[in-house]
Amino acid sequence: MSDKPMTFIRRFLAAAPASVVASVAILAVLAISAVLAGQICGHAPEAVNLMNRLKPPVPFSGSAFNHLLGTDELGRDILSRLLHGMRISFLIALAGTVAGASIGLGLGFMAAHFRGLVDDMVLTAIDFNAALPFIIMALAMLAFFGSQIYIIIAIMAVYGWDRYARLARNLSLSALTEGYAGALLALGASPGRIYIRHILPNIAGVLIVNMTLNFPGTILLETSLSFLGVGVQPPLTSLGVLLGFGRDYLTTAWWIAVAPGTVIVMVTLSITVLGDFIIGSLDGTYSFSKSDRL
Repeated sequence: MSDKPMTFIRRFLAAAPASVVASVAILAVLAISAVLAGQICGHAPEAVNLMNRLKPPVPFSGSAFNHLLGTDELGRDILSRLLHGMRISFLIALAGTVAGASIGLGLGFMAAHFRGLVDDMVLTAIDFNAALPFIIMALAMLAFFGSQIYIIIAIMAVYGWDRYARLARNLSLSALTEGYAGALLALGASPGRIYIRHILPNIAGVLIVNMTLNFPGTILLETSLSFLGVGVQPPLTSLGVLLGFGRDYLTTAWWIAVAPGTVIVMVTLSITVLGDFIIGSLDGTYSFSKSDRL
């Protein structure tokens, strides 16, 4: 059992292109940095020091011992705010993606199981959600309900549930026509057990791929809302909040906006590359088959 993780890593490194390995490494470093933000930085993210305001990063005459990525207009440490902002942004995006996948999966299973009126209602809701100008709806919801974290997560869930619902419905209908689901029903298995224990594992790969492709869009949506000032609110911070604060200092203190902008590009690009690799491993482009996984 102890050799399995090393075997998995060796097979992954052998099958994955260098870009995928680099993407996984970047995501791992960023995730660990966000979790350990309090231990990595010696400055509180909201600690104000006007004597050190607009201090440039280390390569541009900054101090390596005080502010590695410089300071903002209030003298707050950019690195500390960046790591804490990553934590909030990743949490919102991950929670929103999982919630949207769960809602869509449940509705897709209901549509495939009940058919008829339920199926028509779910398909209509999917088409309605896909036709909405979502950013406008999100702005209206935040203006009406407020900018609490759970409201933002709910908006992230609404943003992507229709894709999971359509996938789950279509894949479940295909699985039901293969015969094993009908055999299980004849043997007395409950519908819930069939969908959770048998159909879900067979369609999990496609759903995971969709989650990896939807996650960058969720991060960008949260960033856009916070950039516009209706997302995460101070004293909390996020990548979008940092980017919004930095837009007024692009010509005098560009590092305020460049730091969160670089992280956003790195995260979205890395997850997209990883998602493409997962698709390739499922369709046989890469020799990283299901039997190679833990």
